[in-house]
Amino acid sequence: MPMPFIGRLNITEYTALISSFFLVAFEAIIRILTLALPNSLISLFYPISTSIRDASDFVELCRLFGYTAEEHVFQTKDGYLLGLHRLAWRPGEEEQKVNAGPRSVQKRVIYMHHGLLMNSEVWVTATDAQRCLPFVLVGRGFDVWFGNNRGNKYSKKSVKASSKSIEFWNFSIDEFALHDIPDSIAYILETTGQPSLSYIGFSQGTAQAFASLAIHPKLNNQVNVFIALAPAMSPAGLSNGVVDALVKASPQVLYLLFGRRSILSSATMWQSILYPPLFVRVIDIGLSFLFGWRTQNIATSQKLAAYAHLYSYTSTKSVVHWFQIIRTKSFQMYDDDVHPLLATHSKHTKVAKYPTRNIKTPVVLVYGGSDSLVDIKVMLRELPSQTVATEIPHYEHLDFLWARDVDTQVFCHVFDALNSFKGAEHTKEEYARFRSARHTSLSASNSFNATNLNTSQSHIHRLSDVTSDSDNHSLRTATVTAPTTRNDENAQGTGEGTSLQHRAVELEKRTQRSEDDLLLDDDATWSQPATPPSSEPIILNRDNASTYSQSTAIDTSGPAPLGDKSPNIGNHVNGEHRPGPAHTVRKTPSQKFRVASNLSIDPMRGGKGGSIRIGSSKAVGGVTTEAALATQAASAPSSSDEGRATGSHQFERRLHSRGG
Repeated sequence: MPMPFIGRLNITEYTALISSFFLVAFEAIIRILTLALPNSLISLFYPISTSIRDASDFVELCRLFGYTAEEHVFQTKDGYLLGLHRLAWRPGEEEQKVNAGPRSVQKRVIYMHHGLLMNSEVWVTATDAQRCLPFVLVGRGFDVWFGNNRGNKYSKKSVKASSKSIEFWNFSIDEFALHDIPDSIAYILETTGQPSLSYIGFSQGTAQAFASLAIHPKLNNQVNVFIALAPAMSPAGLSNGVVDALVKASPQVLYLLFGRRSILSSATMWQSILYPPLFVRVIDIGLSFLFGWRTQNIATSQKLAAYAHLYSYTSTKSVVHWFQIIRTKSFQMYDDDVHPLLATHSKHTKVAKYPTRNIKTPVVLVYGGSDSLVDIKVMLRELPSQTVATEIPHYEHLDFLWARDVDTQVFCHVFDALNSFKGAEHTKEEYARFRSARHTSLSASNSFNATNLNTSQSHIHRLSDVTSDSDNHSLRTATVTAPTTRNDENAQGTGEGTSLQHRAVELEKRTQRSEDDLLLDDDATWSQPATPPSSEPIILNRDNASTYSQSTAIDTSGPAPLGDKSPNIGNHVNGEHRPGPAHTVRKTPSQKFRVASNLSIDPMRGGKGGSIRIGSSKAVGGVTTEAALATQAASAPSSSDEGRATGSHQFERRLHSRGG
């Protein structure tokens, strides 16, 4: 008779159970030993990561890569002393005078601004110089400056108050927009003698620029282009529902948790106490808990190097300001009134919104499709109609700083904007030049991927059989843009001036595509094809799914910014890009594709913007791709020719196939 409880398992099952306990204990021991490894041993595997992690300041970080940085301090109009950093020389050119008078070397100026709870160091903590945007820009001949918000590591001083007082920390995004950004730009232009500069912002650095350009009309004449990486304006909220509901109910609760001075000031202490790999793990858990980010696009060695420079001081009030924006779903100024619980506004008062539609500076948005802090539909509704947005679908927020492939995914969009908008006049010619540069970059990217596609016949075979595996293909299409009425001959000839939201489009079944139809421009407009197609327009419809094939690949020529990674670029002087060799792609066998039926057209304000999204987004070459999710058997394809859509908004699409 078996013994109660003990007799329920036989000897084999008991052996497996006891063995599992031993394995769990062994794993715990190994984990502890790994965390206890000495720094010298870790340094053998991550030498550059350790050097970057242990660097004390911005100047030392730049010195690791052979660059000499300048430090500047200036006073804002309200008495804060802000630190600026400058990179103006390639390695070995330190004796050269740059923007120091008529006899010095004249270089175009770029101003880069960091995000929330950061400082200027985040821009120069990449473990590879080729993936460090400032170093590449210096190599291209730019004079690069870096700003710092009041209260952070390099700007923790004021002539009116001590940093230990509540008065010092009584600032929000309003003060960043009213003083920090315009005063920094004024100092840089005065020092360099240049009439305008290009602004590159990350995260909150973009929000500060949106606000500053909106309330300082003259500032638009000093900024020739605004490039927003991982832009922030009116986030939807936090990923964790409990925390999100708490702060939305009453943003002022943060004052009870963190006080009215600096928020999370103990972070630097925990950073010094925790073992570096453990600190990285804590940061990753926090990012996943609050924002749902998985940080899989950032290498472990990069995290070890950069996370040590991730945090810097800021005021609790500035974070409360963000939660007010999230709560009201409006990019507004700080609300000093205390509202009842769950009340989003008062009928007796109205907090002023930042008039972002007044921005005259060209705005180029590059955002991640997996970034929970970016609500692109809301953002485009609040921005000027000429705003251009490009999505990198698999990118999260921090990927724009440290992702493994940031140089190929992001940098080309930055270079296109910088090479196109050079003056403060913001002319139509500059927009046309930008469209042409974007067209060339996307064509080069498509050529690169098409060449890789042709190297594997098995790869091609998998792509042609998409009905059995919907993950083995992608449809490349324009990401998002705020389209405007085009004045080209075709639009005038037909008398059509309708915008995206005024047109119903339906995707018809296609079996042949002309060579020029495969060229895609991310600003969602047609370019005049070399051989005009002779068929009716391509129509897009929410409820229609169709199949078509690709008969030829593209043949394009022109410079390919994607291939230019070196920080010392020989064919770029003072921001000028000299054409490189032509890129040609041979024809490929016909590939069949299925387009998913879950297509949606997101309406924007009249004539001011719109987005087309097909299926789930994936990334190829830094440009949006929309994966067609074939969820049911394909109907028999009908054969018809691709045509050119008439009207003010015509669309170019380019097909790209990727392996599963």
